[in-house]
Amino acid sequence: MKQEFVLAFNELLEDKQLPREIILEALTEAIRSAYYKSTNTTKDQRVVPEINLEKGEMHIFVEKEVVEDVLDDRTEVSLEMARRYDPKAELGNLVMVEIESTPKDFGRVAAQNARQMLQEKIRKAEHSAQIEFYKNQVGEIVSGIVQAISPAGLTIGLELKAEGTIPRKEMIPHERFDLHSRIRAIVVEVNESVKGPQIILSRTHKDFLRRMLENEVPEIFHGVVEIRSIAREPGQRAKVAVSASQQGIDPVGACVGQRGVRIQAIVRELHNEKIDVIEYDPDPTSFIAKAIRPARVSGVYLNDSGENGKTALVVVPEDQLSLAIGRDGQNARLAAKITNWRIDIKSLPEAAADWLNALSKDPKLAKTAQVDKDTIQKMEDILMRKSEGRVISPEEYDHMTLFVDRLERKIISQRQASRKEKEDRIEEIKKIIPAEAFNLPLTNCGLPKKIYESLTAGGYENAGQLALDVKTNIEKILNLPGIGPKTLEKIQTFTNTLAENIHKLLPPKQVEEKEPVVEMLPSEQLPEEKELPISSEVEAIVSPQEAPVAQVEQPTSEIVREMNFDEMFNAESLKVTSPIDLEEEEEGEPVIKQKDKKKKKKRKFREVTYDPDLDFTIVRKKHKRDDGEDWEE
Repeated sequence: MKQEFVLAFNELLEDKQLPREIILEALTEAIRSAYYKSTNTTKDQRVVPEINLEKGEMHIFVEKEVVEDVLDDRTEVSLEMARRYDPKAELGNLVMVEIESTPKDFGRVAAQNARQMLQEKIRKAEHSAQIEFYKNQVGEIVSGIVQAISPAGLTIGLELKAEGTIPRKEMIPHERFDLHSRIRAIVVEVNESVKGPQIILSRTHKDFLRRMLENEVPEIFHGVVEIRSIAREPGQRAKVAVSASQQGIDPVGACVGQRGVRIQAIVRELHNEKIDVIEYDPDPTSFIAKAIRPARVSGVYLNDSGENGKTALVVVPEDQLSLAIGRDGQNARLAAKITNWRIDIKSLPEAAADWLNALSKDPKLAKTAQVDKDTIQKMEDILMRKSEGRVISPEEYDHMTLFVDRLERKIISQRQASRKEKEDRIEEIKKIIPAEAFNLPLTNCGLPKKIYESLTAGGYENAGQLALDVKTNIEKILNLPGIGPKTLEKIQTFTNTLAENIHKLLPPKQVEEKEPVVEMLPSEQLPEEKELPISSEVEAIVSPQEAPVAQVEQPTSEIVREMNFDEMFNAESLKVTSPIDLEEEEEGEPVIKQKDKKKKKKRKFREVTYDPDLDFTIVRKKHKRDDGEDWEE
């Protein structure tokens, strides 16, 4: 029994490929469930199975109550038996006691229940391990065995006894696999479900080609050659743009390999999918010309200011037109994907004919047509002879190329000048609009609810942006849903008065109250014998000898130094009290008495002087005596 138990446990451990602790925990839970089933007790009772794998022994401890007379041995134990396990046990205590029955005594129902519990726990542990492992494998290539084939796709057996699925749309067209054949694919998605993890694989994803290149080309794996972009139509054709991070390395040659050995291995894996490896160029003109290969290109002309976004016109010789477009436009589509430009391909005679038609009908090009009158006549003669099937010399093709190139470049320069003019105009209008308007949300502008909702749906967030488009691109606002001519007039009225009402619409700023600042002026700037205003909050300490005068105390030797602002403001020597009187008490001590507030204030003058020795400013007040004969300080 002991040896059989250890062997069975080790076999289960090796078969499921799970950590030892997880299987041991599942076995413990299964034994606990079997005990509850066999004894028909509630799960509130504590049951602790202990498994010793080294000795192959199993012990089950159950919590029981200590009583004098045992009526139910499932939940009760005698005091004598309890003290075998706990010498301090007393009546009424709960004690963990080992039961005498073993799993072989549980019965068929309990054993079956334990088996189901063990399988369920192990299955959940397997699913958790599979999900954790394959979530880290997303974007990586995995290898598996085809286990089932159906119209919906393939079922692939993977590591950790997991199953992956390749839907039919993720398979390369026209490729077929047999049962038990090995297949490689990339993990694109991992989901949890009731039945277990759903692992979605793909062979059509462009990252599958990227990982294949990394596996076959060591320079890509080590980062010497970098894959910049990939465009792919699975099973037919793909374009890969690569660049070298170090000088002296040919990125295209590294990917192709000697005599195409490296790239051919990938082509065979992808069901003979053709792969064009091109060198990346930061210049869009050169990059687009390389992307159109194997066709030769006469010229590439960019237009990134059109309504359709970035558009490139590619002009090719007439005999290269079908090669540049490709079968069903495949080459042009892949070139557009890999460059992120919309590409229009024209033959050289077609481009020349279009320009001749534009020069004859477009009033904006009338001046150009007048200047190039002789060249236009020559191009018309060449195209006329071509339409008649007559031979065109290479020199005439060169003249046609120069004609198209010169006009296209002229249009590009005009577009750039127009764009620059538009940007300058927008900058000038921005100067007219208050800068605060670009920080003013539309919610604070008081616009009607319908207008606010229409503008918000159109992407407007602040008043400045709205005012700018009213002056530069009013058609954009008029094309918004819910915006008509009358609504547009209201918006224009709001933006026209925005500069006047901007301060009313902005939220009030919270101004912090600051303490009054007292500045100490140099002696040269202080007026002599003039009355200076002194704050009523300033108080002065009055000496007993000079009662009517508010005198500034001279600084002692401990503070004879230059004082900063806080020290001067807090210094008691600068505190001036309200007018006071002094009365002599019987002991002769002076008492400060507050004067009647209603009493008329005495006439007084103030004098400010500066002591250069002490570097201190002194304020003196002069009061007139009561007898009116003289003044005293």
